[in-house]
Amino acid sequence: MEEVLPIAQIEAQFDSEWILVGDPQTNEALEVQSGKVLWHSKDRDEVYRKAVELRPRRSAMLYTGKMPKDTAVVL
Repeated sequence: MEEVLPIAQIEAQFDSEWILVGDPQTNEALEVQSGKVLWHSKDRDEVYRKAVELRPRRSAMLYTGKMPKDTAVVL
């Protein structure tokens, strides 16, 4: 997909999926605001493998679903 999509459209179109976003546009807090969807899948590992294959110059990985209640996020 070569079209730059806003994050709201990405989240609506790919609900509860892992998304590889190319050339992400971010705000001051580095939150993705828009970008090109390079790959998407319900399987996180598949998206990571595609990122290794594509080797995008600039990218971000997003999950558009809700994290389980007891999930810890490490930054």
